[in-house]
This record gives sequence, structure tokens and C-alpha cells, in this order.
Amino acid sequence: MSVRSLFDLTGRSALITGGSKGIGKTLARAFAECGANVCITARNEDELKSATEEIAQGLGSRVIYRVCDMADRAAVDAMAIDVLQEFQGIDILINNAGTNRPELLAETNDTTWDEVLELNFTACMRLARHVVPDMKEKQWGRIIHLSSVMALASNPGRGLYSGTKAALIGMAKAHALELGPHGITVNCICPGPIATDLPMSLLNEEQKQRFAERTALKRWGKTIDMVGPALLLGSDAGAYITGTTILADGGLTCRTFD
Repeated sequence: MSVRSLFDLTGRSALITGGSKGIGKTLARAFAECGANVCITARNEDELKSATEEIAQGLGSRVIYRVCDMADRAAVDAMAIDVLQEFQGIDILINNAGTNRPELLAETNDTTWDEVLELNFTACMRLARHVVPDMKEKQWGRIIHLSSVMALASNPGRGLYSGTKAALIGMAKAHALELGPHGITVNCICPGPIATDLPMSLLNEEQKQRFAERTALKRWGKTIDMVGPALLLGSDAGAYITGTTILADGGLTCRTFD
């Protein structure tokens, strides 16, 4: 097998949540460029339509979208069943959708807790549960959860976000052991500071600069920086990598203290 063929995803199908913008959209284009048929999901149909057209431009791969609120269990189940039927199976699942609602412990309310837990963690499990039977039948599958560097270190007010992202890492390890005998790998990617809409809207300019300065590379990451880890874990190139977490944080966690 040639090195090039290790990354060839021709004939594979991928489901990428949160795919209308940011990391999800960039990954969708990358997987489509490698030959996979791709379905992206998000809540905003206008954004999905635009992203689908942009991702598919100039490629032979099939790119479709499905509107889905990942915090709605019935919607998640219906979407998964629909895409499985449309593609006759899903080979690669990338759980990228997520949200961050900073609240101090004393201010955390049950509604926020339930919504973030549902979106960031429970929906990931539900989608994995849907795609695994087909993966087992094929004896090939790739499940990738987008966790976060905030799963390994945190800040005040980020207990809910960090908790859900850390939970993905623990779940991936257990599922890797369970599914490994069936040719299915399960891994996490922990992005560091990536310049997407979510952190850019939450942080002020001083905070943004502080994040950049704490990385070894002295900059915020770009969405394209996540393509290498994702393609490695989502293809035959990563066939012997499972139950692990790839840190793509620009060296943020190298530092001990100043």
C-alpha cells in the first residue's frame, strides 16, 4: 500500500457535525478532497446551503447537508437514520458540534447544564451508537470526537465546558477497547486556541493576545491546522491509533509556569 493510498477515502462516507463553519467546514472540505462523500450538519439551513456549495466546488465527491439541532435527541436520532440510509452507511463520524457557556459554579443553572451536556457529550454518544452497527458489519470505522485543550486545563467559569470535553476523552478510551476488535478506532482531538467564531465572540482583545502568547508558536491556530490530525485519525493512515488524544494546541500545554 502506498503512502498516498493510506489517505485515500474514495468510497467512504463521513458525517461531520457542526460543519457549516469553522473547524467542521474545513474538515468537511478536506475529507471531500480525499474522496469521501460528506454530510455536514448544523442548525442554520442558510449557512449549511452556502457551506455545502463551497465545500463541493470543483470536487467529484458528493456533499450533502442536514439541518439538525444536536441538543434535540429526537432530531439527532432522525438525522442519523436518514444519513445512514442516504449513504448506505457511515464510515467516519466526526463529532465537532459544541458550545461553551461560561458560568461560575454558584451561577450555573440546570437549564444551561442540561443543554450543554446534551450537545457536547450526549449527542456524541447517540450518533456513535447509530453508526457503529454498520461499521461493525464492514469491520472498518473511524470515530473522532473534537474535545478541547480545556479538557486538560481550565479556567474559572469553564467547569461545564471542561467537564463535557474531558468526558469525551474518557468515553473514547472505553469505546476504543470495545470496538477495536471490529476494526473501529475511536479517538479525540484537543484543539488549542483556534480562531473560530466561538472563542472570538467570548474573549476580549487582551484575552486573545494572552492565549496567543502562551502558545509555543505565539499565535492562534487556524482551522486548517486541524486537518492533519483529523485525516490521520480518519483514514487507513491511523489504523493503529485508537483510544488516544491528539493535542493540536500550538504548544499551549508545554508550559509549566512563568
